[in-house]
Amino acid sequence: MNLRRLKYFVKIVDVGSLTLASELLHVAQPALSQQLATLEAECKQKLLLRTQKGVVATEAGKVLHRHAQAILRQIEQARADVLNAGRSIVGQVSLGLAPGTASSTLALRLLQVVHDRHPQIVLHINENFGATLLDSVRNGQMDMVMAYLGEATMQGVALDPLLTEDLCVVAPIGFFDCDRNLVLEDLREVDLLLPCGTNQVRRHIDRALAKAHVAPRVVAEMESSQTLGAAVASGLGVTVLPVSAAKAVAMTANVQLHSIGGREIEVPLALCTSTQFAMSEPAQAVKAILLELVSGLSYTDGLHTMH
Repeated sequence: MNLRRLKYFVKIVDVGSLTLASELLHVAQPALSQQLATLEAECKQKLLLRTQKGVVATEAGKVLHRHAQAILRQIEQARADVLNAGRSIVGQVSLGLAPGTASSTLALRLLQVVHDRHPQIVLHINENFGATLLDSVRNGQMDMVMAYLGEATMQGVALDPLLTEDLCVVAPIGFFDCDRNLVLEDLREVDLLLPCGTNQVRRHIDRALAKAHVAPRVVAEMESSQTLGAAVASGLGVTVLPVSAAKAVAMTANVQLHSIGGREIEVPLALCTSTQFAMSEPAQAVKAILLELVSGLSYTDGLHTMH
């Protein structure tokens, strides 16, 4: 495939118009249409559909668009790496964070160290849900992701274990009349507000409750930690969260945190990278710093480093 045709195709899909793409690329529209026709012939697939509002990608077009974005991004990074060989590291690095995780604390320190050591690296941080982020890193659209993991591995994604994090109970003030750590059996017949069923943290919670023979009484599911905190503070129920997320909730809502004893309940946080796309020099530098920061952590506040 011709890189120029891929560039043209990506621009057409991004703006949704052959006319606008022609203007932005400074290429005559008949010539642009010919390049598109050649690309479709090479792929033996219809890539775009023309509508009254412009053009949209077909299913085959969406697949090519995703790969073309990653290919063009790698080409640009290769050029930058070659041009800057022997000089200070220059480039852009994208890092994904699952919301409400310990990675948020790590990310702040990472920003500081990267800025000090490699001031010409621009770090892009994207906070989104785990599955969306993992798709982005697998497809080469993002360099790396810090996310909670389940038991299954994901094809096309390499994992570097970072740390595990304790789960704790977040409840209205005075809801549990005790000074001891809670056990999972204390959640029997209690209204629970939990993350959605597809959330990896929720899956860990469900497995732990099942082992404790506790049938969860879930009254609502939500992803926003701010909404969770407000709902718990209002007395609608209690929730179970990783300690970092629980502390973030406690900073914005009048709630009480309870450690869970009796059984060890942890969720693993890992650094995820693509096995299909080579990491750029700036991305490798950022990854090395991140692993260095994690190795320097000691057991504290419910976080356990993994060596």
